[in-house]
Parts: sequence; structure tokens; C-alpha cells
Amino acid sequence: MMSEVLAVQLESAAKAAGLVVVSTESGEKYSGGATTKFMLALAGDTTKTMLLELSEGFEFGRTDLKDGVRAYLAESARRLRNPRPDVYLTLHGIPLSFGSFGWPFHDSTSGADTSLVHGEVRLEDGGESVLHAKVAVSMTVTFRDVVAAPEQPFAEGFIYNAIRKTMDQSQLELVKSGNRQPVPLTTRYYSMKQKKFVFNDTTHQQQVDFLAAKLFWLSGQLGAGAPVWLLDPRDAQYLDCSVEDLAIASKELAAQGLLHWSSDPEYGVSTPKLMERRDTYLAELAHALQAIKPAFNEEMRSGLTNM
Repeated sequence: MMSEVLAVQLESAAKAAGLVVVSTESGEKYSGGATTKFMLALAGDTTKTMLLELSEGFEFGRTDLKDGVRAYLAESARRLRNPRPDVYLTLHGIPLSFGSFGWPFHDSTSGADTSLVHGEVRLEDGGESVLHAKVAVSMTVTFRDVVAAPEQPFAEGFIYNAIRKTMDQSQLELVKSGNRQPVPLTTRYYSMKQKKFVFNDTTHQQQVDFLAAKLFWLSGQLGAGAPVWLLDPRDAQYLDCSVEDLAIASKELAAQGLLHWSSDPEYGVSTPKLMERRDTYLAELAHALQAIKPAFNEEMRSGLTNM
């Protein structure tokens, strides 16, 4: 009965956001308990889908949670119009797809006083998607207080940004096979004074460069020239800027002939002039991938290090 009520509530909220529920199925939490998985699609293009997983007992009737889900769905509908809605770019130029996340957070089984969510990121450079990292994102007790609910709509954005940040810091390795790698999520990513998440301190030029690289990868390299959303709030959070800052950066790219506007002014496509930078972006990617590879200490090999 509870899942039926949740399904009706979710379907209504999805419709208001321009989405449709194409299927539902039962799921199971990592630590036990039931979830409901909703496959959502754009109302005008059901080939564009996303998976939303909620605890069966999710309190949709709470005003704060209902408003949070509605905002999440509205944002997701905008992102689903991207040619690759699952792909995000790191500040160091690594395009990653995010998937296989098991929501909601679950308590650590090792005795640690943390909550965890497991998922996977993959390198998306236009070739075969082989290099990946299985991740375990851990949330401290202190951090739980700033999250409305440990559910997908309220945590997905900052979880993805924490993974991007950890990758930028060369603390995640992309491998062909391997164990799950930790991504610690602490209050260092949250400003108690400003009541907001903080991942990077970027300049206007870095924001322009980021959007140019995003256009190259998501529109040109992976999207066959399709429009991408330039004003994604997740990117704004990741870059510690406003959506208005992204709009200003977009206009600058258009003035430089690197961006062509779509019929919707929040979306743009890469231009031939931008795609001429292909060698530069591929070199940046190669450098970033090299930086995240573990390096053997040659002094230890030669016996020059005191142990």
C-alpha cells in the first residue's frame, strides 16, 4: 500500500516537471529494507531516461521533502535533454559517466559511525568505456545534519561533485578492474556560515574554460553536435559560482565563436572552431589521467629512503 501511494505521488510530481514514469519495480536497500525504483523519461522523448530510487517509506507528504523532490525532478528534466545526461566533466578535464548507485545511504557495516552510498564512475572519452572506479562515498555524522534526507534527490548532486573533486585531487584511480575506492564526504565541503556546499574556488576564466571543455566533450566528442545544458546548477555548485556566472561565461564563448546557441538559450552546441582544439583537450585528458595513476617511489627502489 505504501509503495502504491508513493508511486501515485511521484507520478504526479514527475508530470509537473515534464517527465513520465515508464516503469516501476521493487528494490532492496544495501542494509535491508525495501525501495521502489522509478524509470523516468522525458514526456516528449521517452528514449531519454533516468532511474530514481526511493525508500518505500519515503515521507513524500512532508512539505520540505516534497519541494525538494519537485526541484530535483525539474532540474533532471533539463539535464535529460543533454545527449549524455549521465556524463559530467571534472575541472581537470576528465569526462565521467555516473551510474550503478544504490540509494539511499546505508549505515556502515564495519562499525564506523558513517553512512555510505556505493556507485561507479567511468571514463567517457568516445572510445570503449573500460576504465572505471567503483566508489564508496561516506558521510559523517556531522554532515548528516545538513542533508534533508539520505535519499537520491537530496544527495545525488553533491555526491557527484564530491567524486569529481576527489578525482581532481588525484585520490581516485580509473582502472580496468579493482576494489571499491573511498570518497570521504565531510563538512570541509560545506560552509556552515554560508549554508552551502563548496568544492572549488574558481575564477571567471576557469568558468569560461570549463564550459568550453564541457561543450567540446558533451556536445562535440560524445554528443554528435547536439545541444548541452550550459546552466546546470550542479556545475555552478562544483565551481562555486552562480548560474548567472555560467550564463555570462556562455555569452563570452558565443562571442568568441566557440558556441552556437540552441533554440533554448540555456543550451548550446560546439562549433567547428571549438572542435579545432581537439588535440589540446585530448592532451589535457592524457595529463589528468597520468596524474591519477599511482607512482612508485624510485628512491625506495634504490634503498635511499630511511624506513
